[in-house]
Amino acid sequence: MAGAALDGLGARLKAYEGRPAAVAGGGKDPVNAPMIRHWCEAMGDTNPAYFGPDPIAPPTMLQAWTMGGLSGHQGRTGAYDELLSLLDASGCTAVVATDCEQEYLRPLRPGDQVTFDSVIESVSGRKTTKLGAGYFVTTRTDVRVGGDLVGTHRFRILKYAPARHEPQAPRPRPVVGRDNAGFWQGVAEHRLLIQRCTDCGTLRHPWLPGCNACGCLDWDTVEASGEGTVYSYVVMHHPPFPAFDPPYAVGLIELAEGVRLVSNVVGVPYDKVRIGLPVRVEFRTYEDADGALVLPVFRVVEGEGEA
Repeated sequence: MAGAALDGLGARLKAYEGRPAAVAGGGKDPVNAPMIRHWCEAMGDTNPAYFGPDPIAPPTMLQAWTMGGLSGHQGRTGAYDELLSLLDASGCTAVVATDCEQEYLRPLRPGDQVTFDSVIESVSGRKTTKLGAGYFVTTRTDVRVGGDLVGTHRFRILKYAPARHEPQAPRPRPVVGRDNAGFWQGVAEHRLLIQRCTDCGTLRHPWLPGCNACGCLDWDTVEASGEGTVYSYVVMHHPPFPAFDPPYAVGLIELAEGVRLVSNVVGVPYDKVRIGLPVRVEFRTYEDADGALVLPVFRVVEGEGEA
């Protein structure tokens, strides 16, 4: 990493240091045993301190109790959003979380109701990284119970202008086997084929040797209309792959027929992709040393996702 000079933009960003990002925020749920159990099951953590008649919460769950979910928190001040918007306007449109630090002052127990305040603790000078040039932004969240400080969470991101790299490798090819060869043959013919159980009529994707509803091994196919909606999505920033140019959106697409599949979402900027956007299949052909490769992607229906 090099180049930490404080340029004109950097000076404007520095003015946000010390400004509150959230004031008197409150956890949407008290510390509770079901969330502790789910966390421990996901992490494979069997520490007996987290179970039994008088459990404590795993210390690393500190941030979980402050998360606002999709609806956010009412205590947000807007300063953090202003800072990110300023970076976006400067071309630093990509973001990657780099690290976090947590300090624990006392264990949290079921029934504790957390409150918190967040502050923009620091903004670095301009840095040049392998991902691109940008600024590191650190927020600090102080977590309290009954007015007593119980822990501190620092979260650091890099907001950067993506460095552009020409793809240097062929696009990876799908693994085609006996069970899914029919699907990829259909794609090569610009047809999106869905398996259908000939016994119970259940549609399924990905392709399987037998029906996951009734177990029947006999099936045929129906051709999908290609219409669907974005059921869920992620934006890929890192790690980089030589054949791809991040950032780009990868969606879980729910087809009109009811099955879901994963593919790229195209036709709008990656940051305009939203759950529920209507999309339509589009077949793209890529040429490399091994010949033509046809892949299905999903284009946002014209007029959607442009606001």
